[in-house]
Amino acid sequence: MGSLSIWHWLIVLAIALLLFGRGKIPELMGDVAKGIKSFKKGMNDDEETTPPAQTTSSRTVEHKADESK
Repeated sequence: MGSLSIWHWLIVLAIALLLFGRGKIPELMGDVAKGIKSFKKGMNDDEETTPPAQTTSSRTVEHKADESK
């Protein structure tokens, strides 16, 4: 009773085809694939353009709370 049979999946598929049409689903999946490729390309470009971190001498600034009053 809890599992879905093949008939349930066929009905869901038929409803999806009626709502989106035969041409819309491949077009939608193509747009998703283009978005993923663009995101991966952007991530790779970001890693290549970021210069490696350089170690510099750091200074410590001491704050004296008593002097500010």
